[in-house]
Formats: sequence, C-alpha cells, structure tokens
Amino acid sequence: MASIKVEKDQNFIEHLITAADKGENLSSWELFEMAYHAEKMRISPDFSGLTSLHYLPHMTFLEHQVSTAEQVIEDMNGRAILADEVGLGKTIEAGLILKEYMIRGMVKKALLLVPASLVNQWVKELNEKFYIPAISYRKNYPWDQYDIIVSSLDTAKKTPHREDILDIDYDFLLIDEAHKLKNHKTKNYEFVRSLKKKYCLLLSATPVQNKLIEIFNLVSILKPGLLGSYDSFLEQFGKDRNNLKDNYYLKQLIQKVMIRNTRKETSMNQTSRHIETVWMEFSEEEKNIYNDIYSSTKSLSSFTNITYLRELCSSREACYLSLQKMAADEEKTDSLQPLLDRIGTLPHHVKARKVVELIQTFSDEKVIIFTEYRATQLYLQWYLQQHGITSVPFRGGFKRGKKDWMRQLFKDRAQVLIATEAGGEGINLQFCNRMINYDLPWNPMRLEQRIGRIHRYGQEKDVYIYNFAIRDTIEEHIMSLLYEKIHMFEQVIGHLDDILAELKINDLESEIHSIYKESASIGETKIKLDNLGEIIRHSQIEKDREEKKYGN
Repeated sequence: MASIKVEKDQNFIEHLITAADKGENLSSWELFEMAYHAEKMRISPDFSGLTSLHYLPHMTFLEHQVSTAEQVIEDMNGRAILADEVGLGKTIEAGLILKEYMIRGMVKKALLLVPASLVNQWVKELNEKFYIPAISYRKNYPWDQYDIIVSSLDTAKKTPHREDILDIDYDFLLIDEAHKLKNHKTKNYEFVRSLKKKYCLLLSATPVQNKLIEIFNLVSILKPGLLGSYDSFLEQFGKDRNNLKDNYYLKQLIQKVMIRNTRKETSMNQTSRHIETVWMEFSEEEKNIYNDIYSSTKSLSSFTNITYLRELCSSREACYLSLQKMAADEEKTDSLQPLLDRIGTLPHHVKARKVVELIQTFSDEKVIIFTEYRATQLYLQWYLQQHGITSVPFRGGFKRGKKDWMRQLFKDRAQVLIATEAGGEGINLQFCNRMINYDLPWNPMRLEQRIGRIHRYGQEKDVYIYNFAIRDTIEEHIMSLLYEKIHMFEQVIGHLDDILAELKINDLESEIHSIYKESASIGETKIKLDNLGEIIRHSQIEKDREEKKYGN
C-alpha cells in the first residue's frame, strides 16, 4: 500500500512553541468559553432519549412515533426500515430521527428521495413541523451546495445528477415508498445501493409484497451481509414470504433493521372508521345495455370485457369513449354504432345522482370522491357544478405544483375533491373525514391507501366511508366478495395480506380477473367468487383462533 503523505503546518507549530515558552495565552478566555458552550450544546450527555423533543414544543408526538425514533437511533445505528401501516406517521418518525441527528451534530448533509408528487409535501413538513431547512431540488441547483435536499428518485438517478450525487458523502439518506426498490436488477436499486451514506431510512407500508427475496434486497441496502449472500438466503429461507413470520431466526434478523407499528397496537384507534355500503340499481334500459355490452365484447379478452362493464357502472362517458376508441381501432364502428347511440341517450348516471343526494346531507363538510376513470372525473365535476357543489380534480397527470394547488383549493375553497387513483398515494387530507368510493378498486392495498388519506395521524374526527355499488352487475359480485365474505373494509390490511400469502394468492385483483377469464357465464363467475370468499373467510377464522390460542 502506498505511504500516506503528511504535511505539517510549520507556522502553527512555531507559534505554538513560542507561546508555550513565553507562557502566553493561545486564545482569549472569552473565545474559548464561547466555543466550549457551543460544543456542549451540540453534544448530548448520553445516547438515550430524544433531545429533539425539547426543541419541538409545538408538536404532539404519539408514543409509538417517539419509541420508533429512539429504537432506530439507540439500537439500529440509524439504519432501518420504517414499515408502519398507512397513516400512522412514518414521515413524522423520519423527521424526528433526522432532527435528533442534526441536533447532536451527527448529520449535516442529507438527501431525501421521495415520489415526485410528494417532494413539496416533504419539504413543507420538514420546514414547518421540524424547523429543518430542507429545499426541493430545482433545475441547475448544485447538489453539493445544499445541506438538506429533497428530490424524486427519477430526477436524482439521471445524468448529470447521478454522477454529482454519487460523489457526495451523505450523512443521512431517506427513501420513501422504498418497496419500489424490491427488484435488485433495476437501475433504481443499483443507484440507491451505490450512494454513500452514514445513516439510512427506508419507508414502506408494504416492504414484502409478493416474494421473500424483496426483504433481502431492502435489507442489503441498509446492512449488506446481515442476511448473507443472495444465493445463501434463497437456499436457507426459500421464496415463500410466510417464512418471514414462521422462521423464528429470520424474524429475529429482520427485527434488527425493521420496525412495524399497526393501527391495532397504537393510540390511533381513538378515531373510528365507519363503513357504509350504498346500493343502487340500474334502470331497465341501463340493464339491457349492460347485458348487450357483455355479449358484444365477450369475444375480446376477459380484461377488456370486464373493463367495459366496470366503466358503464362508473359513467356512460367512460364506457362510451372506450367503446368508441375500440370500434375505431378495430374497424367495428358499423357493428357497435347502434350500441354507442343507445349509450349516448342514457340519463344521468345513478351514482352521480346519489353523490349529489349524499353530499347535500353533509352540510358544508369536506368530501373526497375516488373514481377509477378520468372521463368519470370530468363528468362528476360538471354534474356537481350543476347542483351548486364546488369541486376540484386531482389526478396523476398533474405536475407537482398543480397537485399542491388542488389540495390547497380543496382545503380553503372547494367542498369536494374528485381523485383518480393518483390521489391514493401520499397526499394528506386529515382536514377531511368523509370519503366516497364511487368506483371500488379490486386491490385491497389500493383501498387501504385511499382510506389512509383521511384516517391517519392528525385526524381528530371519526371517518365515514361510503362504498357505492350497483346491484346485478360486476360491482355486486365484488362487493359480495370483499365486503360480505371477507370484511375487507374492517380488516387490518396486513392481516388480509398474510391470509392471501398463505393461500398462495399474490394479488387478489389478478385472481379475480382469472376467475372472470375462466368462467363461461356470469353465473359461473359468481359461484367461483363466492367460493374464493368462503376460503378466505375460513382462513381468517382459523387465523383468529390461532392468535387467541397463542395470545398474539
């Protein structure tokens, strides 16, 4: 190894020797005393407890948030996966950890990589709640000139940003929605793994979604080698994610780097979740068109066929536009034109009429409406306006600034926010406590993300969820499965995830699509969905018995 060259400051040494020989002071007592007290303020006498709490008197932290921050700092050396359920305050925990390290003088440079739609929200919360001088990255900002910078991962990984960031030694790195790094073969994973960091937090409500190897990949970002090599991990623990729960040794290893708080275990249960199913019926004309769409598109893929039926259950506009596009693309305009003409003459949708009726009973209370389709979103905004109800849209195509603007307009001016699925991730709406699921998602996690927008840390009122469904349609089948059979709306989502994993069902939505694809008729579909619901319900009962038996 090459020798290390040490250069001496000869002037300093000569000055020191002269001052020592003559008994002179090396510095004034005032300067020394100031430096001494400044350093004393930065250093905590021990490493137990949080010094930062004294500097944030305006904040009220929940017990699980404080204990999580303490555990990360005291026991995990600042490298951890924060895996709380949606709405329990992972952002608060992360901000508290960062603030503690900054007060102790252990973090100066920090990089936070979050979804693009959440960059401004992160900056706002760090500034206003924690007095942390964070900024969001802007074009031509020099990465090394700002101490606390928040950016999207997509921006950070691109040239020339990538090269600049990889040259910086960060004291603190945070990745929000870290489950998106589950695949070690992606450029995102490779980039994050290459970053130089002293402390690192990965935030995700679902660190293990399908395969056990996903948790290995996340842990390898934090503490490479803790779970062995990729091959040895697969050989020892396999691919079944149930091993994370069943294998005691693996569970102990993961607990060294992961903390998961559930709603059931925390004081967040102080606000209740009230669920109501709102049933409606199509008119005779709408039923006929629904059946004709099923017959006319049956020759297409099951996914396409199901999509048209779901769209008609949402709005005539959504269904009309999709069928019109399909007719033009496949040169079937002549055969489908009579059906399109009939759809165009349908009256206002039964769901839209019910939305107005329901909102008018809320007085001036805020309401968020979730729909699956942009055409329905535009229709609802127009229809609400006709009845004197103010609303703003929220969707994935909006740029970051416009999303922030829509949220602020909803908070200060409009009564209703009409969101497509983009609103199910990240946006915080604690000032609203009523939600209408105009179109129900088939994926349990997407539903929980929606509800988590209002039933979360900071919500002071009970929340009310209204789930719309039309009888004798595909929606009734799904409602029967998700609500009546497996009580999805009341379940802790992680609980249901465990059950699906035990049944080797990776994705409930895909399973439902498979049932429709393999069924020869609507009646056969209903029977298969009922059977699936009974199997899941039976598994839930067995799981509850097992937990009671062992006191878990």
